[in-house]
Amino acid sequence: MPRLSFFPKNEKFFDLFEESTNNLVQAAGVFAELVEHWENIDEMVRQITDLEHHGDSITHRIIAELHGTFVTPIDREDIALLAQRMDDVMDFIEAAAVRMALYGVDKPTERAKQLADVLVRVTSEVGKAIPRLRHRRDLGHMREHCIEINRLENEADSVRRAALAELFHDQVEIAEVIKWREIYEHMENAVDSCEDIADILEGIMIKRA
Repeated sequence: MPRLSFFPKNEKFFDLFEESTNNLVQAAGVFAELVEHWENIDEMVRQITDLEHHGDSITHRIIAELHGTFVTPIDREDIALLAQRMDDVMDFIEAAAVRMALYGVDKPTERAKQLADVLVRVTSEVGKAIPRLRHRRDLGHMREHCIEINRLENEADSVRRAALAELFHDQVEIAEVIKWREIYEHMENAVDSCEDIADILEGIMIKRA
């Protein structure tokens, strides 16, 4: 007897989610390169902004597809939440890059480089987890990526706390404190939004167990 499909035969949502995560991974990579080398700043920020606009386009396509689809492969609310959280990650990456350029920082801090590295790793885990939505046999393997995303969020939180402590303890000028506190917040928010994605994925796993 042929096995029944786990999801309705609408691959469009999976295609769009994977396109969105690939976009996030690319943006995190460009951002990390910007922070590491701090060269060609305007061009690198423009690339990130272009990726953010592309991410917006993908989000709009997901929502349009959602409105036009009667039977969805996963719960409608989960589709909408995943789309929104992916959009949030992209928005926070762009916000961090734009603020660094706008505020004319002299050079990125070592803590900023550490947070950028975490952001690369956490978006990579999201990029590995999302494709596992397509097939029931892969759902169990999605958990390992969710666990790693949660661990990386804790790592980012520790780095940010250390970064803020250094700002206030190293007699940094108040203007620099204000600049970097906001930049760090955007970077950590991007990682936090990846954790939100992991929470949604774990919820889907429970529903489909």
